[in-house]
Amino acid sequence: MARPDVRPHGPAIEIADILRRHGDAYRRLHAGHLGRVERRVMSAIVVCRTEALGGHMEACDDCSMTRIAYNSCRNRHCPKCQGRARAAWLAAREADLLPVPYFHVVFTLPAPIAAIAFQNKAVVYAILFKAAAEAMTTLAANPRRLGAEIGGVAVLHTWGQALTHHPHIHCVVPGGGLSPDGARWIASRPNFFLAVKPLARLFRRLFLERLTAAFDAGTLNFFGDLASLAEPAAFAAHLLAMRRISWVVYAKRPFGGPAQVLAYLGRYTHRVAIANSRLVALDEDHVAFTWKDYRQNGATRIMKLKADEFIRRFLLHTLPDGFHRIRHFGFMANRHRAAKLALCRELLDRERTAPNDGQPPPVDSEAQTWAEVPACADCGGVMRIIERFRHSFSRSSPRTPPFRCDTS
Repeated sequence: MARPDVRPHGPAIEIADILRRHGDAYRRLHAGHLGRVERRVMSAIVVCRTEALGGHMEACDDCSMTRIAYNSCRNRHCPKCQGRARAAWLAAREADLLPVPYFHVVFTLPAPIAAIAFQNKAVVYAILFKAAAEAMTTLAANPRRLGAEIGGVAVLHTWGQALTHHPHIHCVVPGGGLSPDGARWIASRPNFFLAVKPLARLFRRLFLERLTAAFDAGTLNFFGDLASLAEPAAFAAHLLAMRRISWVVYAKRPFGGPAQVLAYLGRYTHRVAIANSRLVALDEDHVAFTWKDYRQNGATRIMKLKADEFIRRFLLHTLPDGFHRIRHFGFMANRHRAAKLALCRELLDRERTAPNDGQPPPVDSEAQTWAEVPACADCGGVMRIIERFRHSFSRSSPRTPPFRCDTS
């Protein structure tokens, strides 16, 4: 029996180790079903921070210690390549935060709809974003609710703790919005933003309306167990059943303040399906990883999967090229965000509701460390690049496709 590769105190097990050990077998077994995006993700992770992508030599300013640093693949599905993108994104978002309470709302697709989403990722995930944002902005604009134009940021996650397909949207929204005439800021109640039940019903209606329109336009495809849904009658019956069940919209407690919002976004926006830190064992047949069992109060457990099944679950969460998994809506939409946020700050400052006179909150220490220059392992000094070298691909070796940084 092969000895499992368990490294609690040594070098951590990585997704790259699993793909190096079992990736070729997976490609052969699933050759007819493995798409271009999945193949590129596998190749990118395997060569990330290896001599295959080239790199540079660094030297310490203080003690002259040198080391080699290999280039990153910068693929957005790679567990090792999110830090720099996250730091840049957070630096841009710091100026967007308002000195008001923030709320966290999660929209989840029911399993039968999630199955359609998996076979039509670009179309259905886009509908998920639009339906969630429209549901929140429409309900908030109702004078009997908040009566204001709201805004926020939405982040797509497609996984659960066990790496199963579980598409949902995390929305982070300021607690309030602009009055219809734009003359004042309307604050929400301190611990309440929008009623969840009407929000869930509106989200369900808007999503199914858009999904029906996509079907009528011929932009949905159905394969395997879902092939029968290509028939209009079967599709209509399927959606009718979905209208009769409750959809899950969950509103969490408000954040403690804008600094906590920034820290939260840093953890959530550039997360991948599973972090390398959750991997605990790897051998010739299995992969073991930790997961939280929320049915048991978040108890940490270990799940052991066949390597083929682990890779399959990991690749469930690859996104189509060019698909943005972070989007802004309402008064934070890209087309008018700067002007609307300036108006919000002016109104908040006028009403003197901001504890820091309307100035953006300071970045927390955790966010600052993400952008710092790497330190020398010996003395803590600053490492400077003294030499660069190219990738090691040869003409005779298969060239890995170019990797592109796509973090949104």
